[in-house]
Amino acid sequence: MSESSPSPHATAHATAQAYNDVAALYAELVRDALDHLPLDRAVLAAFAESVRAAGAGPVGDLGCGPGHMTALLRDLGLDAFGVDLSPAMIDLARRAHPDLRFELGSIDALESADGELGGVVSWYSVIHALPQDVASYLAEFRRVLAPGGHLLLAFFESEGGPVVAFDHKVTTAYRWPVDDLAGLAYEAGFDEVGRMLREPLEGERYRRGHLLMRRR
Repeated sequence: MSESSPSPHATAHATAQAYNDVAALYAELVRDALDHLPLDRAVLAAFAESVRAAGAGPVGDLGCGPGHMTALLRDLGLDAFGVDLSPAMIDLARRAHPDLRFELGSIDALESADGELGGVVSWYSVIHALPQDVASYLAEFRRVLAPGGHLLLAFFESEGGPVVAFDHKVTTAYRWPVDDLAGLAYEAGFDEVGRMLREPLEGERYRRGHLLMRRR
């Protein structure tokens, strides 16, 4: 990292502050978003079925935002909880879903014990991490997953180009080539189970990528 590059800690907290500032609006925008995304729901259902089949512990929704995804994972039969670095998001999640557990914390330094979780969902939660820092997030996801546990990554795909920054509506984010992100996950100790690429719908700018991985 060069002297002028922000630290992972600084980047994460700047991202959390950006989400604090738009928390209520963001929660309203994403509340029913999956109702119109059948392919995304299918990926989540496949992840849930894989975790249930493995029978290996609770599932962390890492970067849970206002908790809508955590609630969906619960509805899919999983013992789900959420973690987010934004206090405003955690407050919204707890108020909207008082029956679920939500923790304030950084997803690259989780309180979960080694091998404690049966699944991890990172639904657009590492898109704001600097590209050189993503490997550390994947290493943390592997640490908390039991052997054979599953990881689901959702991200903006770069459509044949390299990793590239773009002007996400909240704060700077990055688009990844699906092969590059899959390779990085492999190096971190994950084997690919499957992938889904979805072309942008009306009102969306970029292709969406989804990787279902299994911890070695």
